[in-house]
Amino acid sequence: QVLLVESGGGLVQPGGSLRLSCAASGFTFSSVYMSWVRQAPGKGPEWVSGINSSGGIKSYAASVKGRFTISRDNAKNTLYLQMNNLKPEDTALYYCVQGGTTTGPKGQGTHVTVSS
Repeated sequence: QVLLVESGGGLVQPGGSLRLSCAASGFTFSSVYMSWVRQAPGKGPEWVSGINSSGGIKSYAASVKGRFTISRDNAKNTLYLQMNNLKPEDTALYYCVQGGTTTGPKGQGTHVTVSS
């Protein structure tokens, strides 16, 4: 059974930083492409970033490129998202997702609110 548990969200001022984590279990994490997806209030899900199984290939949505960094630690079965220079439009519920789309198995999410 796939289990993904996100953490690290919170309230931060514009320009601030947060680091999200996603603890994975129930599958061979080191063999799977992983993504971060977010959903803002009243909007549909948005793919944010993805990383291949080894961590050597990373992709980003244009809206976050240069500000967010995805990484993974396969020894710890954990996915990360370092978010810098946060903007109010980054406010959303952030999920880690198995695979490269918005519709794969996902966790319960962690809330990120960017506000002064």
